[in-house]
Amino acid sequence: MAKIEKLTIPLQKKLPPRSVERLSKYRRLLSMLYAGNGEFIFSHDLARLLNLTPEQVRRDLMLIGLSGNRRKGYSIRALIDIIGETIDKEEGYNVAIVGVGNLGRAITAFIRKAQTKLNITAAFDVDANKINREIAGVPCYDILRIPDMVKKLNISIVILTVPSDVVKDISDLLIHSGVKGILNFTSVHLDIPSDVYLKDYDIITSLEEIGFFIK
Repeated sequence: MAKIEKLTIPLQKKLPPRSVERLSKYRRLLSMLYAGNGEFIFSHDLARLLNLTPEQVRRDLMLIGLSGNRRKGYSIRALIDIIGETIDKEEGYNVAIVGVGNLGRAITAFIRKAQTKLNITAAFDVDANKINREIAGVPCYDILRIPDMVKKLNISIVILTVPSDVVKDISDLLIHSGVKGILNFTSVHLDIPSDVYLKDYDIITSLEEIGFFIK
């Protein structure tokens, strides 16, 4: 396997969130290209495929200490491996989903099929027809069992797909149970401690942004 040149720039302990987001996208695209027998890629080609600028791609890769070969570009396999070493945890992350309606089921099924170090280990709900059953291949527990199951299953990340009126109470329960990362699929603003990482995904905001740029 061809080697990528490593720069002497020290790897930042914490990369900018947007850079981590783009690194994840780079890896997914590169994995598809590698599966199609691609061996090398230039920054301008990677940028074009993801609607970015070559300068942005090169800056992101320099942040993790990488430089391409001017003649061949970047080794795709090496890029995939080094991005993985940077953003992954070797043993992976145990993830739970709270709220397994249609959206929760779809997200769970999608993640379980993806090639990722994210392991969906539990689901939580209040519906008696879902509790103590497998939902999308994942065991579903009563929402009141969050504290003990978070500890028992070493759950560090939770996806929230619950009604807006219960989001605050559930997020408080998750934080007190030791959860360190929350992906919030609701439109409710959450005020959380600085040691818990929150990522909001508001579909209405995203659609309104698209609407603004196409009007």
